[in-house]
Amino acid sequence: MKAPLFRDPIYDGAADPTVIWNRQAQEWWMIYTNRRATAEEIGVAWVHGTDLGVASSSDGGKNWVYRGILSGLNIEWGRNTFWAPEIIWHDGLYHMYVSYIQGVPNEWASHKRSMLHYTSPDLLAWTYRSVIQLSSDYVIDACIYQMPDGRFRMWYKDEANGSTTYAADSANLYDWHVVGSVLTERPHEGPNVFFLKGYYWMIVDEWRGQGVYRSNDLEKWERSGLILDQPGSREDDGTIGLHADVVVQGDTAYIFYFTHPDRKSDKPVSQGSSYATRRSSIQSARLDVIDGILVCDRDEPFELLLRQEPQLWEKSTI
Repeated sequence: MKAPLFRDPIYDGAADPTVIWNRQAQEWWMIYTNRRATAEEIGVAWVHGTDLGVASSSDGGKNWVYRGILSGLNIEWGRNTFWAPEIIWHDGLYHMYVSYIQGVPNEWASHKRSMLHYTSPDLLAWTYRSVIQLSSDYVIDACIYQMPDGRFRMWYKDEANGSTTYAADSANLYDWHVVGSVLTERPHEGPNVFFLKGYYWMIVDEWRGQGVYRSNDLEKWERSGLILDQPGSREDDGTIGLHADVVVQGDTAYIFYFTHPDRKSDKPVSQGSSYATRRSSIQSARLDVIDGILVCDRDEPFELLLRQEPQLWEKSTI
């Protein structure tokens, strides 16, 4: 498998990927936080002022080409910040939930993070719907999955409540009510939920690899170790795997994650960073379940082959 899978050719800071089948274009799209790794700016301004980058693949995910950014998302004037999109298809529309910060802060803290909802018929023309009221004004990293009874659940990181995972429910993807805390064991971000080989799984980015949780009902979660915590040997894959997305097709699952290949520390970069420590690469690996445990050998040779059969992998379908 090609490694790295993708690097953003404009800013070299692709992060937080979500991978979805574009029904209109009949190709796979990767939509990601377009961090500005090449920008020499004050503090952490380079992680703000970010658009959502788009790469597409017409060969099942083997090769990706940069296509540009999603336009028409701004809800106010100026240069603003979009992070970590989550996109699902339901009832004839794509629904996107994306973290939003006003302006281009040069520090991590003290800037409100809102969750915005958009819809689109084609992944290109987006209609702003609302700011979703959640458990605080500091929420990022939405993941949406449909519960067995038909309602939708959003898992997200609440930075005001210990940087842990909270949840909210909706019957229609527009109106949400907060359920409460879900995972409080340790700070983390980037929850991602999927079903594979008889179990529901949630992975979260613990900045030391992906924490793994297992469930039979999407309500009660049992800790089940770490994946992507040990360095791989492929190009740009020698550090921990960060903020991931998973595509499941039957009994086959692929994880898409990003790395900071040249970082010597797993701590977030703040003052005094360099292009080398800022740049990031998207990687992919195969997931499996062995004896009830989710496993990922990032050095395993495999063929990435995303099929053009949405009914087999759609996030919002049980």
